[in-house]
Order: sequence, then C-alpha cells, then structure tokens
Amino acid sequence: MSTHAATAPPASPAVRKGLPPGPRAPAFWQTWRLYRDWIGYLEECRRRYGDAFTLNFVAIGRWAYFADPGALRRVFQGPPDVFRAGEARTMLEPVVGRRSVLVLDGEEHMRARKLLLPSFQGTHVRTHERTMEAVTREEMAGWPTGRPFRLRPRFQAITLDVILRAIFGVDAADRRERMHRAIGRLLAVANGPFVLVPTLARDYGRLSPGGILARRRAAVDELVYAQIGERRADPGAAQRDDVLSVLLGARDEDGHELDDETLRDELMTLLLAGHETTATALAWAVERLVRHPAAMRRLLDELREEPAGGDYLDAVIKETLRVRPVIGDVGRTLGAPAEVDGHLLPAGTMVAPAVAAVHLDPQAYDEPEAFRPERWLEDSPPGQAWIPFGAGRRSCLGAGFALFEIKVVLRTILTSLSLRAARPEDERPRVRNITLAPGRGAEIIATPR
Repeated sequence: MSTHAATAPPASPAVRKGLPPGPRAPAFWQTWRLYRDWIGYLEECRRRYGDAFTLNFVAIGRWAYFADPGALRRVFQGPPDVFRAGEARTMLEPVVGRRSVLVLDGEEHMRARKLLLPSFQGTHVRTHERTMEAVTREEMAGWPTGRPFRLRPRFQAITLDVILRAIFGVDAADRRERMHRAIGRLLAVANGPFVLVPTLARDYGRLSPGGILARRRAAVDELVYAQIGERRADPGAAQRDDVLSVLLGARDEDGHELDDETLRDELMTLLLAGHETTATALAWAVERLVRHPAAMRRLLDELREEPAGGDYLDAVIKETLRVRPVIGDVGRTLGAPAEVDGHLLPAGTMVAPAVAAVHLDPQAYDEPEAFRPERWLEDSPPGQAWIPFGAGRRSCLGAGFALFEIKVVLRTILTSLSLRAARPEDERPRVRNITLAPGRGAEIIATPR
C-alpha cells in the first residue's frame, strides 16, 4: 500500500460541490430500470441530465455516472490512491480472493499486475491459437443443424475450456469435466445479485446464499489447489506455455515466488474476467453479423482471401464491442474528495464511467447506433470513446487474449458453418450474470458450408 496520503488537485471556484443531478424515482425503480434496459436507461438519463448524472440503487447506494471523454480521462488517469478500482470491486472477493489483482489498489496492485503481464503479451497469447481452434471445433461437432439453438451457452463452454487448457493448464479431459461442473455451479451463485450486498454474501449456514457460495467455492478450490500442486511437482513445468506454469516461474521484486493462495486467486481472477465476458462478446458478434448481411458477406470474402482474418475481422470485433458493450459501466471508489467534470465529489463516492453511453456518443460516432464496421477502417474515435476494456492503469490485463480468442473462434466457425438468425428482430441487451448479453442467447440456425 502506498505510504503517502491520498490527495486530489484542488477544485476550481466554478466547481459545484456534491453529486450530479439524477432521477428522483425510488432506488428500487431505478435498479429495475437499469437491469431491464441498461443501455437504454443510461442513454435516457444522459439525454435528460447531460454527461454527468447520479443513479440510486438498492443496497449499493448512489453512483455518479460520467460520459464525457474528458471526464473519463480524469477518472482513468487520476491518482490511483484517489480513484480506487480495487475498493470498488470488493464484492468480488468471495470468489476471486483477497489477493486478486482485481481487488488490490496502489502498489500492491501494480506488483501483482507486473507478475501477470508477461503471460498476456502478444507473442505468448499466440501460442494458444491451436488450442482455441481445437476447442472450437470440438464444441461445433455437437451443434444441431437446420434448427434454432442458442449460441451463448455454446460459447461459454468454449471460453471455459480454453481457460482450463491455456490458463490452468489442465490436460486430462476427466479433470476438465470435473472443473467445468464445479465452476459452473460456483458461477451460478456468484453471478447472482446477492454478491453485491456484503451482508447477504456472508456465510449464515448451508442454506443461505453466502453459505452456498462458500461451499461451492471450496469445491472449486480443491480442484484448483490440486492442479497447482501437480504442476509444482512437474519437472517439465518450465517448458510449458500455460499461464499457471508461467506464474510458477515468476518472482516478485524481492525474488519470492508466488504462494499457492496467490496463485489460486489470480487463476480465479482470470477465469472470472475472461469466461462469460468473452463468450458474450462472441454471441453479440454473431448476433450482429446475421442481421447485417452486407457485413457478413464482406467478412466472408476477407476470410476466403486471408484465412487468419484481416482488418475487416478486427473492425467487426471493435464495432461489436462498441455498439453492444459486454460491461455497461466500471467503477472507482474515491479515496479522497475529487473534481470530475465540474463536480467536487466527496470521499467514498462511487464514480462510474458510463461505457454504454460513451460508445453511443453522437459527437464521437456518426450514426452511433448503427452497426457499421467500416467506420474502423476510416477514422479512429477520439480518446476514451472506445473503452470495452477500461483504460489507464486498470485496463483489462487480458484484453489482448480476449480479442485474439474472439478472432480465432469467429473465423473458425464462419468458415465452417453458414449462420442465419432464427428470428428477424434484433435481440435486446439483457443483464445476464455480470454481462449485458443477447436477450435470447444469440439464437441462430446453422448449416454446413
């Protein structure tokens, strides 16, 4: 932890003290509106109150939302002891653990981030390409043909299996199957709304939500610690490329290796951050493509010429993450009073860059609600107008891994199967666990090419 006191630059005389304006409706109504239509409600508030507004939620209180790129720079690049991302994510600790890079702040966070970073550099990520292709083809072999089915659960199976192989290094199919089941049971509880409320997340007995969470976490931990122990005893671990093996060889600034608890917490962090989010992004990419035939044709033309995918595939992925963000907002808890977008906010305020609203900013994008991948082949958006992975010191460590995995999975599927929408109308975003997912699960019909 940093030894200096948290401070923020003094406010200018024109700055207004206190939270931005916002709806006066009861907290339960605002909470319901957001969960029913996250993107639409943020856009509605932005139109009514401007780029800064406050929402009030059941159990977690008031959040100050900001959608101006300048305000976002202030939040993302501000002093880490003031804009505390770890403190804003303490509700994740029952799953990821107290040593997770997600819930740490200050110097502790930076030390953990430095240890994880080599595992997610471009050259290392590309070593998992064959694994990603193989997992996708194995999953596709069981897909129905000629009748509707939901893609998101299939993508969840793919992304979890990739994590177990490429990050956890689980080679044995029977152990992967056991971990699939145990992790699925844990996430079914952990992604529920009760974990946002600390009192409900406590263990009050076997039938309480916190008690169920604790026992399902213990079942996963048993398997994870067994994997760590087996890999520590493996004399060939140094030659392996899975993330666990790389972390076993990592040393902190004092030359110490990571202990088992820290390894467990970071592995669970990578699981939580990269499983459902990547699966949801893949589901949205297909959902958008099957409803935009010109974009699908152009992408297929590119894949015939460049089987690995080129600029247009990258553009499709970027546009998908813009118009259908997987995460609607990100939070920072103020460790000291701070000025953001003309508002002097008190310490303890939850500050939330409104990702969904920023991505639809008409000043940054022409026809912001249109799915038009071509825009990424023309001009780049202004800074902080595309933030699916956050920005600054706390940007997502696994962003490169996720983007590469989306690219590999999409090209593998699209070059093997012809896909069409099961129904003509767009699927609206719905809150599913920690993500904004297609309301019908990306329902499609597939036939062999």
